[in-house]
Amino acid sequence: MSSANQITMVCLDQLVNSKHQYRKFKDLFDFTAASEELKSVESPANYKGYGVLRLFKCLLLQFMEDLSDRELERYLSDSVAAKWFCDFDLTEATPDYSVFSRLRAKIGTNLLSKIFSSFRDQLRSKGYMSEVFTFVDASHLISKANLWEERDEARKQKYEKLNNEVLPEVAHDKQAKIGCKGGSKFWYGYKKHVSVDIQSGLINKVAITPANVTDARGVAHVLPSGGVVYADKGYCVAPARIAAARKGVHLCAIKKNNMKEKNFDLDRYYSSIRSPLERVFSQDNKRLRYIGIAKNQFAEFMNAICFNLKRLTVLAA
Repeated sequence: MSSANQITMVCLDQLVNSKHQYRKFKDLFDFTAASEELKSVESPANYKGYGVLRLFKCLLLQFMEDLSDRELERYLSDSVAAKWFCDFDLTEATPDYSVFSRLRAKIGTNLLSKIFSSFRDQLRSKGYMSEVFTFVDASHLISKANLWEERDEARKQKYEKLNNEVLPEVAHDKQAKIGCKGGSKFWYGYKKHVSVDIQSGLINKVAITPANVTDARGVAHVLPSGGVVYADKGYCVAPARIAAARKGVHLCAIKKNNMKEKNFDLDRYYSSIRSPLERVFSQDNKRLRYIGIAKNQFAEFMNAICFNLKRLTVLAA
């Protein structure tokens, strides 16, 4: 037999580089708890026999690589590492794009929040995360919308202004709002509130609110259960202080310049603690792919899981 006709037998595991990032993810993420949670939506008939856990791993790669549903379909078909991570055989057919949107809807935000919490519990049990020192911040998220169309629709309905009272009547994304930062920066969409463990840089909690919810009011959704929280000037007002007191948290927020108790040296110290983490989150994608709070909260839970996995590869090195 000529060498051209020789057949080499290999397994999929041999084709994935031993140092590939996906190998590290599998080592660091124990899918046992996620698998238990996902049993409540397991239905092979609905997922063409792929199984919900394998498809959940597909969704992880979607948010890890920032892919659309169609791009994810091609990625799974072409990438050996992706097939290996999601437990497909080398020659096995991978899902088409229509499966992923149905799975996201089936899992939903509530179930995903439990999966996110179980992963966070893993991090705590392994000593990667604590709630001793926490960083909180909020960032703007721009809605998937065309405000020119909303403006024209408002004119047709004889509204004088396009504001947060009028938008639910004319907007495609009826839950999005107009937000403002610093009196000059406006956007239409949502706001993401995040708490980060300062010890490790891992995300502890994440929540989505309409853009017109202030940082000080939104922080109640992401405060830890104790310890010290470092925050910027947006959190030095009463709503944040009240929320922190209810949680038993010591709030270290930078004071506004016109406050009598302003201590410039102390605030510079707070800024030095916060600045390394602020640089990380300044690189987040601000444009949203989905409509509505629930879908975008789902996306941010997935983004947080992916962020923590990437961060863990650094911490565990």
